[in-house]
Amino acid sequence: MAAPKGSLRPEVLNPLFAKVTALKGIGPRLAKLVEKLLGDKVVGLLWHLPAGLIDRRFSPKVSDAPPGEVVTLTVEVLAHSPPPPGNRRVPYRVTCGDETGRVVLVFFHAKDDYLENALPIGETRVISGKLELFDGRRQMTHPDHIVSITDIALVKRVEPVYPLTAGLSAKVLDKAIHGALERAPALPEWLDAEFKKQRGWPDWRSALTTAHAPADQEALSPLNIDRSRLAYDELLSNQLALSLVRMKTRKRRGRVFTGNGKLRAQVMAALPYKLTAAQARTLAEIAADMGSENRMLRLLQGDVGSGKTVVALLAMLIAVEAGSQAALMAPTELLAHQHFENLKPFATMAGVRLEILTGRVKGAVRAEIMEGLATGKIPLVVGTHALVQKDVEFADLAFAVIDEQHRFGVEQRLELANKGRDTDMLVMTATPIPRTLALTAYGDMDSSRLDEKPPGRKPVDTRTVNLERLHETMDAMGRAIQKGAKVYWVCPLIEESELIDLAAAEDRYAMLKVRYGSDVGLIHGRMKPAERDSVMEAFASNTIGGPKLLVATTVIEVGVDVPDATIMVVEHAERFGLSQLHQLRGRVGRGGKEGTCLLLYAPPLGETAKARLSILRQTEDGFLIAEEDLRLRGGGEMLGTRQSGLPEFKLANLSLHADLVAIASDDAQLIIARDSELQTPRGQALRTLLYLFEQDDAIRMLRSG
Repeated sequence: MAAPKGSLRPEVLNPLFAKVTALKGIGPRLAKLVEKLLGDKVVGLLWHLPAGLIDRRFSPKVSDAPPGEVVTLTVEVLAHSPPPPGNRRVPYRVTCGDETGRVVLVFFHAKDDYLENALPIGETRVISGKLELFDGRRQMTHPDHIVSITDIALVKRVEPVYPLTAGLSAKVLDKAIHGALERAPALPEWLDAEFKKQRGWPDWRSALTTAHAPADQEALSPLNIDRSRLAYDELLSNQLALSLVRMKTRKRRGRVFTGNGKLRAQVMAALPYKLTAAQARTLAEIAADMGSENRMLRLLQGDVGSGKTVVALLAMLIAVEAGSQAALMAPTELLAHQHFENLKPFATMAGVRLEILTGRVKGAVRAEIMEGLATGKIPLVVGTHALVQKDVEFADLAFAVIDEQHRFGVEQRLELANKGRDTDMLVMTATPIPRTLALTAYGDMDSSRLDEKPPGRKPVDTRTVNLERLHETMDAMGRAIQKGAKVYWVCPLIEESELIDLAAAEDRYAMLKVRYGSDVGLIHGRMKPAERDSVMEAFASNTIGGPKLLVATTVIEVGVDVPDATIMVVEHAERFGLSQLHQLRGRVGRGGKEGTCLLLYAPPLGETAKARLSILRQTEDGFLIAEEDLRLRGGGEMLGTRQSGLPEFKLANLSLHADLVAIASDDAQLIIARDSELQTPRGQALRTLLYLFEQDDAIRMLRSG
């Protein structure tokens, strides 16, 4: 089987990249179910490891078989008792036995001829399944296996149990996975020989085969040697791919921007506080990047309220001092307006023109901004994805900032960078990312952290409140808004369904509305953006008649800065991730007033939920919280990771394999330093690894040189 035209995938991998319909027993109907679970290629079945096992080796005599256990019995078929004609609700029964006792096999809606062929009277059969007692008699309903004595070895084994999807039976999936394993070739070794020996790891194919045939519960652990080996392969492919992309990015020549520091000095003199050490350090890192000949691609992580926006402005001013332009792109109109309002006074003090461009800017105003950007009269602009529309042109865009970068696709980031020539890029996120996740998702970027808060920020008073005190909490919120406080009330995530979340929010909104009338507002993800923005603006401003208590679902961005908001109520806090709760908490107490966060929980709390809520009460360090969230819940469940473009690993578990991530990162850097084109024998094997895990971007980098 040849590789697809234009592909340089090693031929040895072609059997694994065939469609699942190439497997025996997988026709078009079953293929749809397999594809829904594992994708349309055979290789997806290899990565689907068992989640449990059934041990069928226990083979007692009938009278010794304990009820409630899975047993494998060798019995003689004694009698068939089909249901009365026309009454299919009565099961078909087959009596079997050995010298110690009887067992009745029970079948519902079974075909008579099938059972007569499978269980001929007078013959010996091996049956396996769960034994139960019914009316004092031993019975087995729908045995999992019925085979002749010659096939006993097929049954008396430890059987892997795989996660399934509706309509796909365990037998069909098991057979398909066996078919996929038969296609798995022996591959050249891509691991460092000394490291592999030190870990005691088998080769790739052996690890894969053994992982699909667990002998005991220990073999199901992600830390088992076979599974660890496979996890490391996946992590190494990820780190090598990112290292190749990063190398390619760094090879691209950038432009040198230094600036004279004049505009930055004016802004810093106008700031009501001194920059924190973390802000000063980050600014120096960005200035060094901009002053080098390489293009900058830097991730700026900053906890809520750590002062990212000021750093972004000062960095943008380096480009302006050098005679060029800078742009900041935010994911929503509200956040764009918030940045604009925050930056405008400082830009004015420095004598630099700053404008805003969003979808709402129309007509003559838009035309004037477009002309200002194209001629260079406007050196600074804040906007939404409106900035990347085809008709927007810049005279010389040297520096681009992407805020809340996980809300944009890579394409939109590149579109903004492509509006300039060799544009330096800074991507920002307010979600602290654990080092393990940062390595696997943003290993192609340099990284800066703002891990201090500007002086004067008071800690938010965080309390846990039993949901049984809901009405007391509502009363307390009523008293608070009477005194002029503004309150967020975030409703629980019930399941991955906007409609159900919305129903929960609407119920709470209706209840609070009865008590407090027009003081209560509602925003949710199904509202039109303009409608949502107007409710949020009414809440943020101090207009008469605007809401003072805002009920919100979790699917919307509540990241708008409302300095007067001092109370955050989170219902069913035990259902939220730590990082998500920390983000929500960071939305209050931003205007110098003390903030309060009430975490309402439904008892009884599990150990993990208790640990999570306890950590929140103990610390406001977002990075520490993110590390704990990863440890307690794993990468895929953390805030935003399902939506944020973070890689979803099939074999690696980031919370358990953190040490392997760090080793893979170091290994990848060493590989690039020694063999950047992957030409050595190990390099060639690593190319196979990249193809095996479909690291397409890295493969393109290698092919384009």
